[in-house]
Amino acid sequence: MTQTVHVTHDGHVAVVTFARPPHNHADLSLIEAVGAAFEAADADADVRAILLRSEGRVFCAGADLANANPVADPQPEGARNPFYVAAARLFAVRKPVVAAIQGSAVGAGLGLALAADFRIAAPEARFVANFVQLGLHPGFGISAVLEHVIGRQRAALMLLTGRRIRADQAAEWGLVDEVVAQEQLHEAALTLAREIAAGAPLAVQSTRATIRGDLFALVQRQTDHELAEQAWLQRTADFAEGVRAVNERRPGRYIGA
Repeated sequence: MTQTVHVTHDGHVAVVTFARPPHNHADLSLIEAVGAAFEAADADADVRAILLRSEGRVFCAGADLANANPVADPQPEGARNPFYVAAARLFAVRKPVVAAIQGSAVGAGLGLALAADFRIAAPEARFVANFVQLGLHPGFGISAVLEHVIGRQRAALMLLTGRRIRADQAAEWGLVDEVVAQEQLHEAALTLAREIAAGAPLAVQSTRATIRGDLFALVQRQTDHELAEQAWLQRTADFAEGVRAVNERRPGRYIGA
């Protein structure tokens, strides 16, 4: 579909693969392309489930806040940020999504993983909501969706510490549904997607809609709030220090200003 996203089909499963080496950083074009692939799968009556995966060692290292911050540009009053419009669009897909997580899912990469119904991970996978370590409020709807998946207390722990969660702990928490060896990851995720696709498609979509509720509307509302908080935090000295600290791989020296 684009230079960064391509789609293949395995029976009734659409396999959506994205690649932006070396770290699969998320920007507007990538998220829009994944969203377009999801919408095409929704429109294809032969597709009953979607497998989301990426190439390389990292699932998605999040947005490149130092060089291409997708939420930094001010928008006209009342307008939504295009990056978060594209992010919310991922939650509007009607067909079940399985994500294969081979490595780190950081920041917006965690948000991308949370757009899926199920996550199959390799032992090397790590899940990180490191926004506060950047001096920033969480985005991509994570401040709402993460709690739905792992509960409020565990979500608070991840969001307020920026702690890296290993695949085995993520499985204990329900953030990951299965941990398999790296070389078995694609086949395990595809097996689950095939199992879902084997069900009666209308019944599967109806049941999924009941379970998820209006998650799309929730993410739309939450990203509006997240963006407002991010806007003023990005003007602070702590945010500038946080971006430097992460790029320099050192603890941040924050001053609360």
